[in-house]
Amino acid sequence: MYDIIVVGGGPAGMTAALYGLRNGKTVLVIEKTGFGGQITHSPKVENYPGTISMSGNEFADRTLEQILHQGADIEINTVTSVDSLSDKKIVHTEDGTDFESLAVIIATGVRHRMLGLEGEEELVGEGISFCAVCDGDFYTRKKVCVAGGGNSALQEAILLSDKCSEVIMLQDLPHFTGEKKLQEVLFARPNVSAHTGVKITSLLKGPDGGFGGVTILHTGSGQAEDILCDGMFVAIGLIPENKPFETLADLNSYGYFDSGENCMTRTDGIFVAGDCRSKQIRQVATAISDGAVAALAACRYINERI
Repeated sequence: MYDIIVVGGGPAGMTAALYGLRNGKTVLVIEKTGFGGQITHSPKVENYPGTISMSGNEFADRTLEQILHQGADIEINTVTSVDSLSDKKIVHTEDGTDFESLAVIIATGVRHRMLGLEGEEELVGEGISFCAVCDGDFYTRKKVCVAGGGNSALQEAILLSDKCSEVIMLQDLPHFTGEKKLQEVLFARPNVSAHTGVKITSLLKGPDGGFGGVTILHTGSGQAEDILCDGMFVAIGLIPENKPFETLADLNSYGYFDSGENCMTRTDGIFVAGDCRSKQIRQVATAISDGAVAALAACRYINERI
């Protein structure tokens, strides 16, 4: 029996574990793939206070080492469901192992929706990015494409247009779906152009064998076109993985946990943290903040029942 079980080993989950451990609680972190979450896709992290520059993998490794030093237990497994009983929580996993605790913090994060192109995953962090705030500086005075046409894509492109020599928007629909005001701001900039009604069909290799651009198909004419560029930002949506926990916590229409800044849910002893929660800003700093808030709330919940 643990005091706290954390589901997810990204920045929010590991921070929750750290704060729980520092408050004298026993903590198990269950992660299904690799510790660090989306931050491991960033070749450089330069917006984390107190650190000039580090890779996302360095951040993940340091944080994992820190919680292990504090006494965390870790388990590589996939959580399939959680039962909330009056005196304990039971966490069920894919291999049939069950774990028990007094409180559970769900920090399952999100995954970026991908284009589904051959070789795409291998180029994430090496020419393909998802976050202009995180990675935009690496493309200063360079040419980039942005895949997408909603608000997120438009906002990413506006940030990139301040740094990049050229920004090319690639939208599969015949029109952009983002807010008209964002479109007016973006397309008033002389270094921004757009293709609508196009499908990205393949990735091009550069001289070094890395990312060199994309091939697009104009769906109206059937004509293919190669666009050479230094990087591509994919902004076609995020996919939360909260479905297994919908009996414990409300989900909004997009599948995110409908929880406020207190990270609490409608089920006593169940808390949520990080990108899986409904929020406006998804950055490593906000994930860490959620982890601390959720852990302290879990500690209060436990202490009140001792």
